[in-house]
Order: sequence, then structure tokens, then C-alpha cells
Amino acid sequence: MSPRIIAVVNQKGGVGKSTVTMGMAAVCAETSRTLVVDIDPQGSVTFWSDQAGDNLPFDTTSDLDPKNLARLRELPYDVVFVDTPGSLENEHILNPVLDEADFLILPTEPAPLAVPPLLNTVRRLIEPRGVDYRVLINKFDPRTPSDAEEAAELIDSAGLKRFQTPIRQYKIHSRAPIDGLVVTQYRSSRSDLKAAEDFRRVAMEMMSYWANASTNKGGR
Repeated sequence: MSPRIIAVVNQKGGVGKSTVTMGMAAVCAETSRTLVVDIDPQGSVTFWSDQAGDNLPFDTTSDLDPKNLARLRELPYDVVFVDTPGSLENEHILNPVLDEADFLILPTEPAPLAVPPLLNTVRRLIEPRGVDYRVLINKFDPRTPSDAEEAAELIDSAGLKRFQTPIRQYKIHSRAPIDGLVVTQYRSSRSDLKAAEDFRRVAMEMMSYWANASTNKGGR
């Protein structure tokens, strides 16, 4: 059985793609054989993995060869997450991944100026392929929940599909790559548990979309 391939995509940099990739992979690794593939030339996931050594609960690799990326379905895993470049200038790397992907996660900051790049990414790269996706509101301050609410309204008004669950910004997220930790390994405070819970809720929501899609296909 071939793996389910999830790419984390946004042409805008700084939206937390690597954090989302590693967090989602950590949660999925609790029940599935999981791999993270780093195709971002900046190599954030690769740095993170190097810091962690053998302590990550999933496997990681990096690959910028489009021919190899077109063969992701041959890998011996249940789930493969792909951390993608933060620019459409690397479309020769991104295209084979999007062609193979089953689902796309589009992280975005809760800011009005973040919506135009999202629209461009969806209209240009996602809709022509017909790949299912959800926008994920990321890095919002839990002390000002109205920011996430306003971002949700903007995304909805733009006609984009989104996760109902947002990801809150905690200080430990910014330290995690240096410490070589992922959300399921956070242990020092109550906010750490909340951080992991955010990703578990997003993962459950994502799986519900897959289940509904399978049901709809079966009913045709």
C-alpha cells in the first residue's frame, strides 16, 4: 500500500511551514510510520533533524531531485510529509510533489496581507490539479483570539477552505528546532501540552476530511 502524501505549502516565507510539518509528523508518528522530506533549499527541517539526532519519533530526509520526488509513493511509509520551498521560484522542485500529493496544508499568519499569497498559491498551483487542501491559521497569539477570528473571516470571504482549528504561538515552538524537539516531546509546562493538543486536533480534523472523501467516493 502506498503512503499518503501531505505537502505543506505557501509561497510566502515565514509562515511556519517547517514547524507545522514537524508538528503534524510528530502527531501522525504516534500511530503511523511517518517520514518527513525536506525539499526546501533553506533546509530548516534538515537542521532540526541534525539537532535532534536519533531522538525524533519519525524519519527525515532531504531531496531536491525532481525525479526522486516523483517517486514518493514508492517509499515504505504510511504517511509522508513534505516541507516545501517558501517561493514559487522553485517550482521545478515543487511541481512533482504537488502532482503526487493527496492533501495540502497551507499555513498562514493571521494577517490581512497573508491572504493574497494564499490566493495566488491556490489559484495557480492547487486548483488546476484538483488536490484537496486546507488553510491553517498559524502563529496566532492566544492572548488575542480575535486575531484568529478575523483571519478566519478573511479566508472564508476569499472562498478558501480552512481548518477549523488554529495553531497557537508559544515560545517553545521557536526554540524547538534548536533543542531538537517536536510537540509530542514538549514536557515543561501547561502551554507545552496545549501546543501538542493544537496539532492533535488539526490531525484529527485532517483525518475526518480523508474519511469523508473516501465515503463520498464509495457512494458514487
